[in-house]
Amino acid sequence: MAHKFIGGLLAAATVLTPVAASAAPERGVKTQITDSIVLAQRADRNDRRTQRRPAPRGEASGPRNTRGEVEVRRDHRRDRRDDNRDYRQERRADDRALRQGRVTSGEYRRDRRDDRQDYRQERREDARDYRRDSNGANAVRRYDDRRRETTREYRDQRSWSRDWRRDRRYDYRTYRSSHRDVFRLGRYYAPYRDYRYRRLSVGFNIGSLFYGNRYWLNDPWQYRLPAARYPYRWVRYYDDALLVDTRRGIVVDVIYNVFW
Repeated sequence: MAHKFIGGLLAAATVLTPVAASAAPERGVKTQITDSIVLAQRADRNDRRTQRRPAPRGEASGPRNTRGEVEVRRDHRRDRRDDNRDYRQERRADDRALRQGRVTSGEYRRDRRDDRQDYRQERREDARDYRRDSNGANAVRRYDDRRRETTREYRDQRSWSRDWRRDRRYDYRTYRSSHRDVFRLGRYYAPYRDYRYRRLSVGFNIGSLFYGNRYWLNDPWQYRLPAARYPYRWVRYYDDALLVDTRRGIVVDVIYNVFW
């Protein structure tokens, strides 16, 4: 009997071996597909995690909320919660009075109607106050942005040193007296029709057409002016030479009556 049982096991193993061998490639394909799906899901999670990560310092990270805006939103939500709580309490009190028979159904419906009207009126008033407070907070934010912009412009103006006039290499007056033809640039054509000369000073904001490439002084050294790096650019303005911050159109330096 033992020999017969062992022989049966060997025969079963012989029959199952081809089946297992044929199923092995199928399991390998399924494993590869499963691994691909897992890797794709992992990459998708990493992408979402990267998108939720806050932006580095110095880069834009979405709309900025000032302290005033946060307080306005918090007060508005608190008022909404209080109104909803009071409305629910009044409804429960009316239901209790109706069940106890202290009010009739007509009085109950009338009270409910009055409660709804009062509730909607309070909601409208809260929304009106929220819009007014939000506009005030937005005005404060715009003021803060403008103040920061003005401070940045002032710093940009200070970043350009006007001490170059003390350097004898840039003595354009002496150089002009002996090279008058270099400073004779011909007639100046303003970019706007009917525009007349106005004496500009440091800090003045001019239109972009005034510092277009047709007015550039491509070689400032030719007129014994110091070189300027981006975003500054020497331009001709009638008989004056202007150093302009091309990012915002701010005049940073001025030399009057250098050309004719």
